[in-house]
Amino acid sequence: MNSRIGWKTSVIGITAAALVITTFAAGHGKNEAEAASKQAKNVILFVGDGMGTAQRDAIRLATVGEKGQLAMDAMPYLGLIHTSSTIPVTDSAAAATAFASGVKTYNGAIGVDANKKSVKTILEYAKEMGKSTGIVTTSQVTDATGAAFASHVEDRSKQSDIALQYLTKSKVDVLLGGGEDFWYPAGQAGKFKDEPAEDPSEKSKGTQGNLVDKAKQLGYSFVSNKTDMQKAKGGKLLGLFANEEMFQQRPEGEGDLYNPIVPLPDMTKKALDTLSANKKGFFLMVEEEATDEMAHSNNAKLTIKAGQQLDQSVQIAKNFAKSHPDTLVLVLADHETGGFSIEEVNADDESGDAISKEDGPFAIANSKLNFVVDWTTSSHTAVDVPVTVMGPGAELFSGVYENTGIFTRLAQAMGIKLPK
Repeated sequence: MNSRIGWKTSVIGITAAALVITTFAAGHGKNEAEAASKQAKNVILFVGDGMGTAQRDAIRLATVGEKGQLAMDAMPYLGLIHTSSTIPVTDSAAAATAFASGVKTYNGAIGVDANKKSVKTILEYAKEMGKSTGIVTTSQVTDATGAAFASHVEDRSKQSDIALQYLTKSKVDVLLGGGEDFWYPAGQAGKFKDEPAEDPSEKSKGTQGNLVDKAKQLGYSFVSNKTDMQKAKGGKLLGLFANEEMFQQRPEGEGDLYNPIVPLPDMTKKALDTLSANKKGFFLMVEEEATDEMAHSNNAKLTIKAGQQLDQSVQIAKNFAKSHPDTLVLVLADHETGGFSIEEVNADDESGDAISKEDGPFAIANSKLNFVVDWTTSSHTAVDVPVTVMGPGAELFSGVYENTGIFTRLAQAMGIKLPK
């Protein structure tokens, strides 16, 4: 890619974002007053796990080119989120707990504060309002991000405990994703066989009995494939579509695979179709996990592919919001993963092995240009992440603030009065 073009694009993008954030922040008091007269009946919160600004730019360049706009970016309001937990670099559990409950906590904590005390979540508030609730993800449905909205455990690894709480405590109406292994006891394979060839370590390991049977007893329709999911009726739906995550996270060419048997856009649409039957509204959290896991493996190709599926899911939500204007739609990330950067194609700049080795080149859509991706780590970083928002109360999310601010803004947009 021509260095002048790459530099120009970066500067324009950064400057535009800075101007928008500054403008919104300056008018924030007025926006809060305006938003107070509105109320979001429905909320759709998208989490691109590990998806920082550079990842969003790479997804954009590969999908719609330099002059195009992703669905997740074509929204009227923009904010910037500080991502720390009780330490500078968060994990998904602490970050999602901040979003869901408005508290800073330790890494690994699910729905509890730094003293391990349970904290009420925005999904639980929505349930009290009579709204339907849903969690959709390409990860285990009991993994950290979704779990923090609907369960309370001291350690994110207790995924069977999380599943049981979904069914009996928070009573989430729609659960779609992977992680079947935590719903069946060890030695009792479910719809997906134990120790599959693509990852022999995957096998049933539940600690709370057969939770699929329990879900059925509680009135959930249970599905394990796309056809049955689309046919499912009723307001309570459990879909488990993989042993663990709905992909294989590895470096490129080493068994990496992103081809979920039920794509995220299809799960998103089914969740919306099911939840929207409730006249009081709904709260839905949708996560793309592979944007994080593939970045952990420094696999830019599948990080971008997963991001494209997320963007298609966002478009489905925006289409829904167009016909349901009382719907608030947000797209954000819990943190950035990989120290992801976009660079020009330059043989003289290629250096090192492993993490320091450039990834690509990748074609820029609608052009003859290319870009490469470089990495600084295989872990999380502490950089700020963007949030883009549309719908009633969207004005509240402009500005620069802590990740806990997502919770308080959601509560205000939904008309929830929080305790003093």
